[in-house]
Amino acid sequence: MTSHQSPVTNHQSLFAALREGIAQLEREKVPSAGLAAELLLMHAISQDRAWIYAHPETELDPAQREKYFSLIARRASGEPTQHLTGHQEFWGLDFEVTRDVLIPRPETEHVIEVSLERLGIKNEPGSSRGNDKFRIADVGTGSGCIAIALAHELPSASVVATDISAAALEVARRNAARHGVSDRIEFSECNLLDAFFHQSPVTSHQSPQFDLIASNPPYIGRWEESTLALEVREHEPEAALYGGETGTEIYASLIVQSAALLKPGGLLVLELGHTSAVHVSKLLASSEWTGVLLTNDLAGIPRVASAVRKSK
Repeated sequence: MTSHQSPVTNHQSLFAALREGIAQLEREKVPSAGLAAELLLMHAISQDRAWIYAHPETELDPAQREKYFSLIARRASGEPTQHLTGHQEFWGLDFEVTRDVLIPRPETEHVIEVSLERLGIKNEPGSSRGNDKFRIADVGTGSGCIAIALAHELPSASVVATDISAAALEVARRNAARHGVSDRIEFSECNLLDAFFHQSPVTSHQSPQFDLIASNPPYIGRWEESTLALEVREHEPEAALYGGETGTEIYASLIVQSAALLKPGGLLVLELGHTSAVHVSKLLASSEWTGVLLTNDLAGIPRVASAVRKSK
């Protein structure tokens, strides 16, 4: 080496690596490139955001750099950030996510908000209803985010969480254990609420069992498949995404079953797709239901339908 030559080095500061990661994701038009690059850097070096911003000039070692830019390349190719890190926050709780479950979305937190408000838990200072022994069903639990968030908020409640996917239920069980609520959640592998009917769910007059039934059912129409983002279309489970050709097919059966299984005065809370509100409202405009409400998300789109089971 002559005196004017510089040695080749893979050394790079955290901030330099972060800037390069963001630039690579932006070139591939990855949504929320800055956030994704941050989360992947945190995962690659096992540090939180505050530590990174407090130590911006810390150099990545070669192994960390290789791991980080491998993750960046995978995200750029379409893999969801949550699958790369194995985590997603929901309702202030950290959830394990895998390819077997739908990644929890912020919009689904409206299901928790509406459930608690209509049960009288929120907006009632001094209310003791949080200690009521509610019996709750979460239909299509996936990662378990709805069941676990409700169990977390309602310490005396017992919850049944159903899913047709055994692999999803395994993820949900691990999440329940992570948050210390396993003893109050029963996991059941079945379609919708079929396990609670001894005969056909359509013809059986099953005894009411639940105070609350909540669900984020599959509600994307098959006709919409080509419009979905790559990371959704190719990496999330089809059974958790598609609700038939139009996306509304599952609601009718779920509402019929809920009418049979909710106690008089019991509450049904359903997440809606962006084209589901009118269809679901019509299904709830029957003699079994009262107090039907639609709740908008932050974008002003009807996101949650809720209704009370009339007294029989």
